[in-house]
Amino acid sequence: MSAPAVRTPHAALPELTPTPHAPIKFAPIVLVLVEMLLDAVAIGGAFGLAYWLRFESDIRTKFTEPDRDTYTTMLVLTLVTMLVTYYFSKLYRLKRGASRVDEFYKIAAATSMGTVLSLATNSLILGDKFVYSRQILLMGWFLVIIFVAVSHVLYSVIVGELRKRGIDRARVLVIGTGPTAYTVAIRLERHRTLGYQVLGMVDEAAPGKKAPTSIGKMPVLGNLTDLADIVHRENVEEVIVALQGASDTDFRRLMSMIKDESVSIKIYPDAFQLMTQNGVSVGELSGLPLLSVKDVALRGWNRRVKRLFDILFSAIVLIVTSPIMLVVAIAVKLDSPGPVFFIQERVGLDNRPFRLVKFRSMHIDADPMGWTTANDPRRTKVGSFIRRFSLDELPQFFNVLIGEMSVVGPRPEQPEYVREFAGKIKDYIERHREKAGITGWAQVNGFRGDSSIEVRTALDLYYVEHWSVLFDLTIIVRTIVAMFRGKNAY
Repeated sequence: MSAPAVRTPHAALPELTPTPHAPIKFAPIVLVLVEMLLDAVAIGGAFGLAYWLRFESDIRTKFTEPDRDTYTTMLVLTLVTMLVTYYFSKLYRLKRGASRVDEFYKIAAATSMGTVLSLATNSLILGDKFVYSRQILLMGWFLVIIFVAVSHVLYSVIVGELRKRGIDRARVLVIGTGPTAYTVAIRLERHRTLGYQVLGMVDEAAPGKKAPTSIGKMPVLGNLTDLADIVHRENVEEVIVALQGASDTDFRRLMSMIKDESVSIKIYPDAFQLMTQNGVSVGELSGLPLLSVKDVALRGWNRRVKRLFDILFSAIVLIVTSPIMLVVAIAVKLDSPGPVFFIQERVGLDNRPFRLVKFRSMHIDADPMGWTTANDPRRTKVGSFIRRFSLDELPQFFNVLIGEMSVVGPRPEQPEYVREFAGKIKDYIERHREKAGITGWAQVNGFRGDSSIEVRTALDLYYVEHWSVLFDLTIIVRTIVAMFRGKNAY
């Protein structure tokens, strides 16, 4: 089998079909009230637990317990103050795809402000009756942050399930037909919990040039010149602009086209430019603002930290999964003639070749070149199963242990592909400045195997330049979840 050509974004797209049914409308105020109710329970539970720990548990110190009615009144006032503070801190805006980390910071900040305001409110209303325990205040503040954060996670799960079933879905239009727009469209279609009904795309072609009628099964509804008519005709609620290389003038002109329409507008950065250039961050030097367009995260002590993590993690995985590996080895041997392991040359750090080890999942006479696809005839019966759940990758932790690979990093390719892609894709070779990984940022985002090399390269470079231990842990957790789901693994 010959090496596959570099995949274009069009070829990398799955068959995308707009949601056939109209979304079920659900009053946003109902969802806000549900979230506020969950927060009220969390706040009440947090301060109730703090009160119990201070006055009712065996760990209490001797202390004269204040009047319970006074504490009940204080709790009610604190509850109302907290919810009002959360409201004005914009925690009750219906969000789609918000960062959990950013939301946690908002909850911590709003809780801190609400605690101070509740002290003032209680002091003003209760007067001389206002006697509080500093221990309860401190424990309550800490527990409220934790309980409310858990409450918001629970709420997001509930709303996500409702949105998957067509409730509270927003009718969205994607502006653009390039790789960035494809990335956005894929995400919106795959992550139904975000609650988007993708109506179609709008071509950025010049006026007078005929737009394609569709890309895959995703309709292209027209050109940018028709944008206002499309938004009005399709009853669009949200527009996501995902244009490549668009200037500030282009964005202003686009927004002026629909300024009279009641739609939300979001701009998705040019992903490929942003990722390959490490995004943009603002710093300062002696008061002078500096714009950083590149930062190398994996250097110095960070490399040592990552290596230590690799050694500890791979050793634990090999010990824990050794019974599973034994069963897989026996199954591979009994299923078809040939060796248990498949050893292939791949390209790793600094373009140095190494021998990657996997459980054999193909027939011994199969051509090893080319990525596997769904219903690939080269796979054995056991091979299909172990590839579906990525069990064939387990021996690679030996590669990690001896330092040839890392747990997380760009996936290694065969030398033939590296030579081909390096000549066709800008900055492709930069991904080999770090160790190859068993899993990576591109893989957990669905770009593995026979998918767009351009997107995979951009995501790999983004990972290299944004590395952190937390980032690695996030990728590992998402990989484990994907293993049990068995999606896009064949």
